[in-house]
Amino acid sequence: MKNNLMLCLAVSSSLAAMGQQKRPTVIYSPDKNISAEVTFQSTIMLKVKYQGEELVNNIHVALDVAEAPEAFKNPKVKSISRTSHQAKIIPTLPEKRSVIPDVYNQAEIWCKGDYGIKIRVYNDGAAWRLLTKFQKTITVKNEALAFEMDAKDSVYVGHEETLISSFQELYPYNSCKEMKPDFLCTLPILYRKASGKLVAFTESDVRDYPGLNLNTSSTISLGYEACLAKAVKETKISEDLRSLIPSERFDYIAVTEGTREFPWRVFGIASQDAQLLENDIVFRLASPCELKETAWIVPGKAAWEWCSDWNLTGVPFKAGINTETYKYFIDFAAKYGLEYMVIDEGWYAKEDIEKLNPALHMEELATYAKQKKVGLILWVSHKAFAEKMESVLDRLAAWGCSGIKLDFVKRDDQQVINFIEAVTKECAKRRLLLDLHGVSKPAGFNRTYPNQLTREGVKGNENNKWSKDITPAFTTTLPFTRMFAGSIDFTPGGMRNVSVKDFSPNRSAPQVMGTRCAELAKFVIYDCPLPTLSDSPSLYEKEPEAMDFISHIPVVWDATIGISARAAKYIIEARLYKDTWYIGAMTNEAMAKDVPLSFLPEGNFTLEIWEDGMNAEKNATDFNYRKLAVNKNTTIKIKMVHGGGFAGRIKKN
Repeated sequence: MKNNLMLCLAVSSSLAAMGQQKRPTVIYSPDKNISAEVTFQSTIMLKVKYQGEELVNNIHVALDVAEAPEAFKNPKVKSISRTSHQAKIIPTLPEKRSVIPDVYNQAEIWCKGDYGIKIRVYNDGAAWRLLTKFQKTITVKNEALAFEMDAKDSVYVGHEETLISSFQELYPYNSCKEMKPDFLCTLPILYRKASGKLVAFTESDVRDYPGLNLNTSSTISLGYEACLAKAVKETKISEDLRSLIPSERFDYIAVTEGTREFPWRVFGIASQDAQLLENDIVFRLASPCELKETAWIVPGKAAWEWCSDWNLTGVPFKAGINTETYKYFIDFAAKYGLEYMVIDEGWYAKEDIEKLNPALHMEELATYAKQKKVGLILWVSHKAFAEKMESVLDRLAAWGCSGIKLDFVKRDDQQVINFIEAVTKECAKRRLLLDLHGVSKPAGFNRTYPNQLTREGVKGNENNKWSKDITPAFTTTLPFTRMFAGSIDFTPGGMRNVSVKDFSPNRSAPQVMGTRCAELAKFVIYDCPLPTLSDSPSLYEKEPEAMDFISHIPVVWDATIGISARAAKYIIEARLYKDTWYIGAMTNEAMAKDVPLSFLPEGNFTLEIWEDGMNAEKNATDFNYRKLAVNKNTTIKIKMVHGGGFAGRIKKN
C-alpha cells in the first residue's frame, strides 16, 4: 500500500576512510531507547542496546561472494547516508492494526568495493540488511552471521534435525548456557535477558534467497551462527508422493542479482512480554504491496473437514469424501457466516492432480458453494501442484474457487522461496487466495502479496490427533515466538475440551487440552486472516453460545493492546474492530487477574463474557456466559483454571 504523510529527511556525507574506522556509527531509535552501533574492523560488527544495556554481543555479518572474494573483508567505509522517516502504512489485511506508524532512523553505509549495510532502528526493534552493487549476477557461497548471548540469558527456541522440515516447533525454554553445540534452531528465536527484557530474532523481506536458520556454535561460547540451505541441484519425489525433496545440492546458497538488498535480519525488543504482542516490525520491513488492486482479497473464517476426520452425526448419508458430506459442510459455513470451506486431501489422486476423485463432483460443489456464498479453498500437495501449476490454477479459477491450500513444501532453500513467490503471483493473476502449509515461517511477504493470507509453520490443533504436544504451555508461548514472524494457521476451535491430565490423542475425535474458553480466546489472540475451524459441524451445532462468539469474531483488527502477559504462562489481550472491543485471555496456570478497561473510550458499554465455569478444572467444557455493564473506569476480574481462558465482547450501548 502507499505510504501517507511521509516525511523523509536525508543527510548524506562522504567521510575519510581513516576517520570512519576509528569510531563507531551509532543509529538511535526515535525515542532514543534503542541504539544500533556498527564498526568496521576485519568484518562488519554490530551492537544492539536497549536503554544502555547490550542485548546481543559481538554480531559479525558478511557475505561470501564467489565473484568478489574481497567483499566484506577488512571493510573501508566510503559513504554514510542517514535518514529519518515518518510515515503510515495502511495494510490490506490488518493483522494487528489498521494504521501502522512507520517511524525509524536509518543509516546506509557503503564500503569501498561496492558493498555495504543498511541499518534501521525503530522504537520497538532494530534491523540490518546487507547490500551489494555488482554489475553481474553473483554466486553467494554463504552468509556469515554470528552473535553471542550472556550466560544468564534464557531462550525459547525451536529445533529441527535437518532443513527438510515442516518447521513446526515446540519452543521449549532453556538456559543459554545449557544449549548444546550444533543445535539447529529455526526462527523466530526469543531470548529473555537476565534483566527481563525480551529480544525476538527473525528475518523479513526474503526474496530470491534462502530462509535463515541458526546453529548453536561449536567454536563461540554461547554463540549462534547462520545456517542457510544450499541451493538445490536435483530433487526426488518423497516416499509419500507429496513433496519434492533435494537429492543433490550445489556448494552455494544462492545465485542472484549482483545489485540488490538482501533480507532484513530483525530484532524485536520489549521491556515487558505484553509489548511483544503488539510488535509488527517484520511486516513494516517487508516490501510494499505489489498488487494494483486488492479489493478482491477478502479475509474470513473457514470450515474444514480433515482435522475432525469427516466426523458427522445425525446425517442421512455416509460421511466421508463425497459430494453429500461437502454440501453439508458448505451449508454449515453458510449458516454461521463463514466465508470459506477448505476441501483437504482426497479430491484428486495422490499421484496425479488431474485425476479427480469420482465420489466428488467438483464442478457441482463449486456451483453449490457459489450459490451459498461460500468460497472453496482446495488443498494441493507440493509435488502434484508443482508439476502442473498453471493448468491447475486455471481449472480452479474456472470452477470459481477462492484459493488453494499448498502443503508439504518442507524446504526453505532459494528455489522454494522463489517457487512460493511465483505461486503467489500466479494465484493473484487469477484472483485466488493462498494458504501455505508444511512450510517455513512467514517473513512479511503478506504485505507484498496480501493474497497470501496465512501460513502454517506451526504446530496446530491437528497435532492433537497423534501427539500430546499442544499443551497450555505451548499455546501461551506461540504469540511470542512463531507469531512474531507473522500470522499462524493454528486452526483453533476444538470442542472436545479436556484437562491436561485427561487428554489422549485420537485421530477421529481429537480432543483439545484446555477449556472451552481457552479455545474461544485463541480467535482473539492468534493473528490469522483465515482462521480455519478445526472441529466438526455436528459439535458446533450443539454449542450455540460458543458459535455466537466464533461466528461473529473478526479476523482483522484496527488495534491490538497487550494488557498483561508472560510467555508460556498467560496472555491477556484486547483487540478493536470498528466500534467493538474483544478481550482474549488464556493461561498455563490457575490465576485471577484484575483487568482495567481503561482502553475504552468515553461512554457506557455492555461486556459479554465467556468464562471458565465453576467445574472447568474437572470438566473443561464447562463455561459461564453472562453480561456486565462497564465503562472505561471499570476493572473486571478474570479467573481462569489451569489451561483455562476468557473471551469477552464489548459493545457500546
